[in-house]
Amino acid sequence: MSKKEFDVKDLNLAEQGRWRIEWALKEMPVIRSVMERFQKERPLEGVKMSGCLHITSETANLARALQAAGADLVLTASNPLSTQDDVAAALVSVFEIPVFAIKGEDNATYYQHLNAALDHRPNLTMDDGADLVSMLHKDRTNQIPDIVGSTEETTTGIIRLRAMAASGALKFPVMAVNDADTKHMFDNRYGTGQSTLDGIIRATNILIAGKTFVVAGYGWCSRGIAMRARGMGANVIVTEIDPLKALEAVMDGFRVMPMIEAAPQADFICSATGDKNVIDRHHFEVMKDGCCVSNSGHFNVEINIPALEEMAVGKRSPRAFVDEYILPDGRNIRLLGEGRLVNLAAAEGHPAAVMDMSFANQALAAVYVFQNGKNMENKVYRIPEEIDREIARFKLESMGIKIDILTEEQEAYLNSWEEGT
Repeated sequence: MSKKEFDVKDLNLAEQGRWRIEWALKEMPVIRSVMERFQKERPLEGVKMSGCLHITSETANLARALQAAGADLVLTASNPLSTQDDVAAALVSVFEIPVFAIKGEDNATYYQHLNAALDHRPNLTMDDGADLVSMLHKDRTNQIPDIVGSTEETTTGIIRLRAMAASGALKFPVMAVNDADTKHMFDNRYGTGQSTLDGIIRATNILIAGKTFVVAGYGWCSRGIAMRARGMGANVIVTEIDPLKALEAVMDGFRVMPMIEAAPQADFICSATGDKNVIDRHHFEVMKDGCCVSNSGHFNVEINIPALEEMAVGKRSPRAFVDEYILPDGRNIRLLGEGRLVNLAAAEGHPAAVMDMSFANQALAAVYVFQNGKNMENKVYRIPEEIDREIARFKLESMGIKIDILTEEQEAYLNSWEEGT
């Protein structure tokens, strides 16, 4: 490949990246099964694909599966801080997949890379946050006739896409990978829970036990964070806007209150809601000295960083991925990972074992959209239940776990109404 065909930090990192990719693949038996099937069937032969995803070792194995399916694939990062530079180098140098991603790239470079991915003129897009779909609809509408459909990985992206569909703006079908049970019940809860605490601990090296840990939201991601923080000995408070989720958090044993009441008590605050200004100016005003503020939602808008910048009279970086804002009264507010996904900015993201199911969903959803997209409406679709169950079966088999099978008598009973007491 020539330099014009990719943009990564350093190709000399490729060998280290290859080791990391191979290490992850050992924890991804479902993707291995999908890859083997794709090599035989080649369901995406010659299809042009552009993917906007976190460039990690797990994503690399998804890319290899799509390559095995015959796809002509280009990748770009879905967050300026989520790229593993050695993995990006290996994808280019070892696996010959063009990548446009550098950890720490500025916003201008980030958008140059998005445009480079769309210069590939894809027939399918694969998003984590809906940036490619958004750019196609705003700036590159001339390419929309080439698009069969898209897949979307994360809650934030689904929120954006459903808003587009509701307003009639969405011009092609999208599969909501995030809505698959084998994605949100496992990746969002167990993956986000573990990797978020990993990122916070790596960034701060502060003991979690005995601290007050505030989690904004109680969706699948937030409940995973709350669960892991409690498991490490934290006193966990949950904030919510949904009465049902708030009630669930209470029944799960957490204290629930508005953020304005929780913020003064917090040693740590982490948001994972998909909304804007969840942690806002009036919350910073009441936080105690040394509070560590982080985000595990897709975009850093969950924290009102401009307000924090305006309030501060000074700023310093005492550790990697920690910016300490000094307020006029001498209090310090510690922002982790620039307010971006703390699990990817300060750590390595989700463990491969949970991304195995998520990326199997991505791969199978891409094939489904390509094969059926021309007959689908321009809306957001849930992944078919048979794909979800197939992935769950693959995962159980890889773990050596067997489950019961209904007898003919049991099936007949479940499908009848006549038999009763």
